[in-house]
Amino acid sequence: MIRFFFILLVSFLGLSSMNSQIHEIGGFIGGSNYIGDIGPTDYVSPNKFAFGFLYKWNKSPRHAWRFSYMQSEIYASDKQSDIANRVNRNYRFKNSLKEFSAGLEFNFFDFNLHDFRTKITPYIYTGVSGFVYNQLFFVDGTPRKDYQDGGFAIPMIVGVKTNLLKNFILGVEIGARYTLTDNIDGSNPKNPDLNSLRFGNYNSNDWYVFSGFTLTYTFGDKPCYCKD
Repeated sequence: MIRFFFILLVSFLGLSSMNSQIHEIGGFIGGSNYIGDIGPTDYVSPNKFAFGFLYKWNKSPRHAWRFSYMQSEIYASDKQSDIANRVNRNYRFKNSLKEFSAGLEFNFFDFNLHDFRTKITPYIYTGVSGFVYNQLFFVDGTPRKDYQDGGFAIPMIVGVKTNLLKNFILGVEIGARYTLTDNIDGSNPKNPDLNSLRFGNYNSNDWYVFSGFTLTYTFGDKPCYCKD
């Protein structure tokens, strides 16, 4: 799946030679959930409030450069798992997460923002995300903070959007992030002095998911969607 999204991103980079002056700015509201070594393994099961802001530069009716900031508390509890070993262990944690992302959004159908007739299209997004979180570790079943750290993730978002009013676009999306760390939950601390406190699957990195609604306002000059 990760390879597919990379191929998709590269395939549409060539479209960036097309001109337009169409911009979108708005927000995201929804929920977050985590998938890793603590708690349930449901892919879409939001349990904490999430919000964010986003900007899109539409380069054609089919694709846009997208930049976003998302923030949420990440939480999971073994009591909510259907895995017996986790329920018996009874760990839980919470972590704050702030994400910055940049990449390409691709529409499956033409979505010309200067055509004010009602339109709807599925879309996908991928790129690169950087996030700030806390390095955690467990002592006697209690999570403790070590230090603040940063990491990278690969976002994989699917959604559907429609033009709600003349200059407003409403979207619904689910976005999984495959992270390049295994310690959002405190199971695999980076600090070598804490190696003895590691647990879980060391070979599987953590995921987190944002799911919710986007609402953006469009502005800019009418473009000419044509090649230079």
